[in-house]
Amino acid sequence: MLPLAPELYEVLAMQKAIRDEKYPGCPWVFFRDGKPILDLRGAWETACAAAGLVDGAGKPTRLFHDLRRTGVRNLIRAGVPERVAMLISGHRSRSVFERYNIVSERDLHEAAHRLGRYIEETKAAHGEESLGTLLGTLDQNSVAVERQGNAKLLN
Repeated sequence: MLPLAPELYEVLAMQKAIRDEKYPGCPWVFFRDGKPILDLRGAWETACAAAGLVDGAGKPTRLFHDLRRTGVRNLIRAGVPERVAMLISGHRSRSVFERYNIVSERDLHEAAHRLGRYIEETKAAHGEESLGTLLGTLDQNSVAVERQGNAKLLN
């Protein structure tokens, strides 16, 4: 059994119903006139054109394989553990998986935002001393000197 997101399940169930009604002997979920789809480039080009994802010459600006990369990124951004995302996407090695899990500028901004929120929540709950420093826990005089130095760097 393969767990599916609700929207994907609905699409597959709808496609199966069409297949069962029109081509009951067809073993494929996606087909063309009851026969397997051998080449989807034409359909992909049509879909890209309809979505406005074409260049000046009318050629797609996206690859069909980009869907896999998007799927991996969406799984990771949704908080799915990497190992689970690898199983879903069919990646057997971390090195190949990492090529699909592209870090964007948006990801970096989100990481900075999360870190800032964590620091504020930790300070509010446990006081500033609970955070330590990059060099380890320092005495209060060192923390004050460190803050003054950081203030100069930020100005």
